[in-house]
Amino acid sequence: MRRMFLALAGTAIALSIVATPTLACGGLIGPNGAVNLLRTTTFAGYHAGVEHYITAFEFAGGGGAFGSITPLPGVPSDVERGGDWTLQRLVRETEPVLEFAAESTAAGEAARDGVEILLETRIDALDITVLKGGGDDVGAWAREQGFRLPPDAPEVLDFYASRSPIFLAASFDAEAAAERGQAIGDGTPVHVTIPTPNPWVPLRILGLGKTGQERVEADVYLLTDREPALLPQIDGQDLALDHSAPATELLLDDLRSDKGMGWVPDTAWLSKIRIDAAAADLRYDLAVDASGQGQPSRVAAGLDTPSLASPTDRTAAILFGFAVALVLLGVALLLVPEPRRRVSRA
Repeated sequence: MRRMFLALAGTAIALSIVATPTLACGGLIGPNGAVNLLRTTTFAGYHAGVEHYITAFEFAGGGGAFGSITPLPGVPSDVERGGDWTLQRLVRETEPVLEFAAESTAAGEAARDGVEILLETRIDALDITVLKGGGDDVGAWAREQGFRLPPDAPEVLDFYASRSPIFLAASFDAEAAAERGQAIGDGTPVHVTIPTPNPWVPLRILGLGKTGQERVEADVYLLTDREPALLPQIDGQDLALDHSAPATELLLDDLRSDKGMGWVPDTAWLSKIRIDAAAADLRYDLAVDASGQGQPSRVAAGLDTPSLASPTDRTAAILFGFAVALVLLGVALLLVPEPRRRVSRA
C-alpha cells in the first residue's frame, strides 16, 4: 500500500444533489501532483478555550494514493472520528433547500521520519499523523513518502511553520478503499480538539499547487459563544459573510446530538464565511477573536510575520539589559579612583 503525504480529515461526505460542496480545509496533492480538490466546507467551533475543528474532503480525479495538508494552531488534545451529520446540518441551516445523503470512510497508511510524530491514530480506514516540524522538515517527510510537491509548497509550508509548526497528515489510498468497497467521493469526517487562546482557520493552504488565477472556493462555519471579530475584514468579494446570527435552539440541539459534539453550548453565534478568490490573492488565513471585543491577531491571519521573540520575551530582554547596564555602571563607578584632595599648607 502506498504511503502518502499530508493533511487533515477524511475524504468527503457527498451531498445527494447536483451542487456538492466538498467538506475540507487543506491543500491536496497526489503522487503526480495533479489531483483536484473541489469546493471545501469546514467547521470551527470555539468554546471554553478549545477549538473544535471538523472537516473532511472529496478527491476528484487521479487514482492510487492521495493526501492533503492542514496546518493547526496548536497541538491537538484529541483526534477522533467526526459525527455523521454535523457538516451537513450546518449546510442545511444556511441552505435549507438542500437534502443530504451521508457516506463515510477513506483509506491510507501513516508515515514517519524527518519530523517529530506527536500523535498517530486510525479513523475508519484513514490513518492520521500529527506532525511537528518546520516547512523544510514537513516537505522532506512528504517527499520520502513518494509525493511530488508543487513548486509553491516550500513557501506555503514555511508560511505556516513560522506561526505554528503543527500539521495534521491523513493518508488515503484508492486501492485500499476499493478493498473496503469505498469509492472516491466517500468520506470520513475528522474532529480535532485543540486548546488555543483563539481559533484560526487555514485558508491559504487551499491554494497549494494552484496557478495564480485558479479559483479557490470554500465555506467556513464558525460557532462561537458570541458574535466574533474576524480578520481579514470581510469585503464581500474574496470573502463574504453569508450568515451571521444567533444559532437556533434546534440547530444546537441537533449538533449536540451528533457524535463527539456534547461540548456544544446552550447558546452560540453562527457565522458562515464564503471564500471565492484567485489563488494568487489568497495569501492569508481567517483569524478570530471569539470574544468579539478585541482585534484578531494579524500574525494568526498571516498578515504580519511573527517576530523572533514574543512581546513578553522582548520586554524581559529590555529589562535584563537595563539591569545589566546599571550593574556595569555601578562597577565602573567603584573602579574610578576618587580625586585626590589638595592639602593646604599653613
